[in-house]
Amino acid sequence: MSTITTVNPATEKAIQTYDTMTKKQATEQLDACHAAFLEWRKLSHQERAPYLKKIGQALRDNADELATLMTNETGKLLKDGHVEVELCAAIFDYTAENGPEILADEERKQGLNGKRGVVSYQPIGVVYSIQPWNFPIYQPVRMLASNLMAGNGCVLKHASICTGSGLRLRELCIEAGLPENLFQVIVIDHNTSDNLIAHPKVRGVTLTGSDGAGQHVGAVAAKALKKTVLELGSNDAYLVLEDADIKTAVKFSVMGRLYNNGQTCVSAKRFIVTDKVYDAFVDAFVAQMNDIVMGDPTDENNQLGPLSSQDQFDTVKEQVDTSVAKGAKILCGGKPPERTGAYYPSTVLEDVTPGMPAYDDEIFGPVAAIIRAKDDVDAMRLANDSRYGLGGGIFCTDEDHALRLARDHFDTGMVRINSFGAADPNMPFGGVKNSGYGREHGGFGMKEFVNIKSIFLP
Repeated sequence: MSTITTVNPATEKAIQTYDTMTKKQATEQLDACHAAFLEWRKLSHQERAPYLKKIGQALRDNADELATLMTNETGKLLKDGHVEVELCAAIFDYTAENGPEILADEERKQGLNGKRGVVSYQPIGVVYSIQPWNFPIYQPVRMLASNLMAGNGCVLKHASICTGSGLRLRELCIEAGLPENLFQVIVIDHNTSDNLIAHPKVRGVTLTGSDGAGQHVGAVAAKALKKTVLELGSNDAYLVLEDADIKTAVKFSVMGRLYNNGQTCVSAKRFIVTDKVYDAFVDAFVAQMNDIVMGDPTDENNQLGPLSSQDQFDTVKEQVDTSVAKGAKILCGGKPPERTGAYYPSTVLEDVTPGMPAYDDEIFGPVAAIIRAKDDVDAMRLANDSRYGLGGGIFCTDEDHALRLARDHFDTGMVRINSFGAADPNMPFGGVKNSGYGREHGGFGMKEFVNIKSIFLP
């Protein structure tokens, strides 16, 4: 039997070792989840809501423990862990308060004869969730809350480096009163995961991860005719337009690039700056990025912690080194310190062009790529010159102009104007192109894995 050992990326010390499950053990967990679903689906939406509220409160009651666990497993700043826990609690609250109305039966008239019709949103069964490490509690919660409200069961395969966080989340759900088998956390390898996707009792699959992982899981699920929701990577562009307020742009650009140690799918990565404000923005942005204090993520005075693992550190370093070898210029950072831990400094690259990882790919770390644009039109063109389309941002004092660009031209699922943020329970979350498909949050996620049933009355 193989094992998984979680490691603190700040200290390089082992945390805990877990045995991986066999295919038989994982299937037994799936069977138990399906059996629990058969009972859970009998409850009304109103009857499910209190369970979700209690889970949200359990997260708040254990916020210190959860934040510490996430910091130990992934290196995220302790204060960011507390923010994550509160967001998760808010998601459970939102789902409990709005789910019954969003998922209520809809009365319609049949178009041909004017007779009564009913549209009903019915649960489908067990949803299989494959989640990454960058938000160890939030990633599983955003699908868990919506699917519990819809009446489904959930089986989670979490990233191996945050195994403890996934298991503790399940414990808290059970302590809050959720039926024990309705939410399962399985510790398995990729081959067993592919076998589960094809299992008849898995009725839907959701994945958050890289576009490569999405292509694989999407193909395996499609072969088994399973619906998927894929939330994949991105290299989000933030536009600094000709009339941008530089102070605002720099403030949120630094925040957007360094949030969660730069390891967020929907965060600022490419900064497309117009000629008119290029020098002013770059000088101020580099100055602030250069002053970022990196160190122990449990110290509230530090602004940047380690990357999540040595593997992640190696990947980021290689992407930067390759970009520099192809002509990118380092304006600050780029030289990791010689110290224990997977620490990579806040880094700014200039002269970034197509063919470089900093232009084409997602750098999942505190590395900003600056791209010069001739004007606002050119900036919008460069922003869309990407295989990704998750999020993006616009800095512009003319909000009407920014709104038109965001609505009519930005080829992404989400756009921030003169601000930065990762997620909101009341706004849909998801992307286009290689950033995936489907939506979570804002009520949309509750309808992704349901049977939208048409009932025709005489």
